[in-house]
Amino acid sequence: MDIGLPQYMPLAGDEAADKARQLQRQQTDAAGLSEKQRLQAKKVGQDFEALFIGMMMKSMRETVAQDKLTGGGHGEDAYRSLLDQEYAAAAVKRGGLGLAKQIEKEIIRQESRRIPRTIDTKE
Repeated sequence: MDIGLPQYMPLAGDEAADKARQLQRQQTDAAGLSEKQRLQAKKVGQDFEALFIGMMMKSMRETVAQDKLTGGGHGEDAYRSLLDQEYAAAAVKRGGLGLAKQIEKEIIRQESRRIPRTIDTKE
């Protein structure tokens, strides 16, 4: 029983096969967005989540009494705010609350609606 395999099978390093793989990746890319746009969506999601976590930490700090050891003051407030921002950024890099991923997906979904679909009518 002959299943009709083609005589020429491209090797993994073949240029034509590499180009075909690149074209296939571009066609099946996330909603037709470029890599730069996807990276921007990811950054926006991470920045928003870091901002959210920072605001949450600020609210949590307001519920705790001031530390008597350091004496408080404007300097401590400023540096504590910077420390909270760094904590938030580190939390996002470790996975955070999962908001960044959801925001990134939503941005990609919304941007994919803006891209006009081209249909090839030639057959």
